[in-house]
Amino acid sequence: MPVITLPDGSKKVFEKSVTILEIAQSIGSGLAKATIAGKVNDVLLDATLPINKDSKVVIITSKDKEGIEIIRHSFAHLIGHAVKQIYPNIKMAIGPVIEDGFYYDIFSEYRFTPEDLIKIEERINYLIKKNYDVEILQVSKKDAIKAFQERDETFKLRIIEDIHDEGVINLYKHEEYIDMCRGPHVPNTRHLRYFKLLKLSGSYWRGDSKNESLQRIYGTAWAKEKELNDYLKRIEEAEKRDHRKLGKKHSLFHIQEESPGMIFWHPNGWAVYQVIEKYIREILKKNDYLEIKTPQAVDKSLWEKSGHWEKFRDDMFTTASENRTYAIKPMNCPCHIQVFNQGLKSYKDLPIRLAEFGSCHRNEPSGALHGLMRVRNFTQDDAHIFCTEEQIQEEVSTFIDLVFEVYKTFGFDEIIIKLSTRPEKRVGSEKIWDKAEEALTKALDNKSLKWQLQPGEGAFYGPKIEFSLKDCLNRVWQCGTIQVDFSMPVRLDANYVDIDNEKKNPVMLHRAILGSFERFIGILIEQYEAKFPIWLAPYQLILLSITDRNIEKCIKFNKLIERKGYRSKVDIRNEKIGYKIREATINRIPLIAVIGDKEEQLESVALRALDGTNLGILKLDDLYSLMDDLIAKKGRTELSE
Repeated sequence: MPVITLPDGSKKVFEKSVTILEIAQSIGSGLAKATIAGKVNDVLLDATLPINKDSKVVIITSKDKEGIEIIRHSFAHLIGHAVKQIYPNIKMAIGPVIEDGFYYDIFSEYRFTPEDLIKIEERINYLIKKNYDVEILQVSKKDAIKAFQERDETFKLRIIEDIHDEGVINLYKHEEYIDMCRGPHVPNTRHLRYFKLLKLSGSYWRGDSKNESLQRIYGTAWAKEKELNDYLKRIEEAEKRDHRKLGKKHSLFHIQEESPGMIFWHPNGWAVYQVIEKYIREILKKNDYLEIKTPQAVDKSLWEKSGHWEKFRDDMFTTASENRTYAIKPMNCPCHIQVFNQGLKSYKDLPIRLAEFGSCHRNEPSGALHGLMRVRNFTQDDAHIFCTEEQIQEEVSTFIDLVFEVYKTFGFDEIIIKLSTRPEKRVGSEKIWDKAEEALTKALDNKSLKWQLQPGEGAFYGPKIEFSLKDCLNRVWQCGTIQVDFSMPVRLDANYVDIDNEKKNPVMLHRAILGSFERFIGILIEQYEAKFPIWLAPYQLILLSITDRNIEKCIKFNKLIERKGYRSKVDIRNEKIGYKIREATINRIPLIAVIGDKEEQLESVALRALDGTNLGILKLDDLYSLMDDLIAKKGRTELSE
C-alpha cells in the first residue's frame, strides 16, 4: 500500500502499486488529461510506470520546464517514426533535446532536401492525429540487442554495446517503430501538437570526423501555438540579423577557404574592432592593469609543464624548427607567468595585473566553425592577476563591477552569472579546490548577486565565474569569466617573497570581459543589426553634396571633422540628394549631413539621424558638441533621444 505525498504535503494511500497517471486521475480528470510524466522522489518517471513504495510525487505537465523537454524529446522519436515510414532503409543514430528544440542524427545514402523536411513534417502531423499511446517496454540488454538486430539499427546496437550496466533498458514503442531512451516520454501523442522542423545539417557519429557522416534534422516544439509562433518570429528576426549576412552586406569582414576559421577584417569591421580595443585599453589603464605582449609560438615544453599539452594537444596548431616542436599559442596564461617570473617580486608588489590583447589559435573542427562566433584564430581581452589569498575577494569583487560596467556600456543590461566548480579531470588537491570555490562563492554572495551553480564545469586548473549577457532576442551569450588558480603558479615556478621573507606561490586569477573580440563583435552586429551606436560605427558621419557647387565645401568640412578625430566621409557623386540619403541610410551611418547652397552660406550642415529625425542646421562647433554628447552616451541611449 504505497503512500504518495504530494507537493502540498497531502497524502494519498493506494491499495496496490500505482502509476502517475492514476494518481493524477484520483485528483481530477483534467489533471490526468494534462499529465505528461512525474517526478518520483526527485527522479523523472514515465507516467505509466508503477510506483511500488512510499514516495514523494510531483506531477509534470506541459506547464513545467521538464514537461516541455519531455515533449521535445518525444518529438525527436516522432522524427524517427515518420522518417522510417518514408525511407525504410535509413538508420537512426541519436535524437537529444537541445535548447528550444531537438534534433535527430540519421545515416542515409539518400541526401535529404528541404522538400523532404516538408514531407517528414506532414507525416509527423498524420501520426500525431492518430492519438496513439506511446508504450514503454523495460527489457534486458539481451532483448534490446535482439530488437535492434531485427531492425538492422547498427548505431543503436553500438550504443547498447557501450552500456556496461546489465540492468533494464527502456524501449519506447510508437506503433511499429521502436526507439531506445532513458526517458521519460509522453504517454500519448495528443500531448504533441505545436512543432516545426527547422533545418538540415551534417554531423558525424560521436562527433568524430573519422566516423560515418550523418544527416541531422533540427526541430522545435512548444506547449502552446502562440509560443511556437513567437519562437519562429524570433528565428526569422535572428536570420535577418545573422552577422555573416550583415558582415558581407556592410563589408565588415569575410572568411575564405584558404584560411578557414580566420577572419579577413575589412576597413569597416576593423574600425569597429579598433574602437572596442581602444575602449578596453582605457578601462584597463583606469583599473591599474599593465599591458604586455607575448610570443605566438612557444616550445611545447612550456605547455607540458603547464598541463595544457596533455589536455589540449589535439586542439593546438604546431610547427617545428631546428628539431624543436612549438605550439602556436592557444591561450595566454603560461606566457603571462613567464613575464611575472622576470625579477623577484615582494608581497608589497601584489596584486600585479598583466593584460594582453592576445592572439590565440585553436584547431576547432571545421564543422563547428561559424562566422565570427566560432573561429580558429581569435583575440582575447585577456588578463591575469597575481595576488595573495587575502586579496582574492577584493580582486574578484572589483572585476565583477568592471564586467557590469563594460556590458552596460555596450547596451546589455541583463547579466546571467554562473559558478562552475571542479571537473572530474583536474589538477590540484581537494583542499586547494575547496579554497578556490569558497573564495568565488563568498565574492558573489558578498555582492548579493543571483547566481546559478554549474557542478563539474570548471577549468581543469580552477573553478570559475561565468558572465553571460542576454541580447535583444533573449539569446544568452557566455562572454566574461574569472577563474581562481592555485595550481599553475606552482607548476610554472611563480613566486613572491612574503612578509616573513619566505618564498610563496601567488594565486593567479584568469579573467576576460569580452572573451573573444571576434565573437563579441559578432554578437554586437546581431544585437544592433549593424546599426551601431555612433561611438562604435565604422563611419559616424557622412557629408552629402546637393550639387557640384557644394563639393568643395563638403571636402573642406570633412577634413576639419576628421582632424577632430571623428570618423567621417563624403558622398560627392553626381546623384540626386534623395538617392544619397537612402544609400547612407542603407549603409547604417548614424549622422547624415547635407550641404547645399543655403548651408554653404551659413557655414553649416543640415543634419539628420539614421532614423530620419531632423536634427536641424548646425555650425561645425555645434556639430562637434552634439557628436561628443552622443558618443559619450555610448550604447546606453538611442540616437534620437
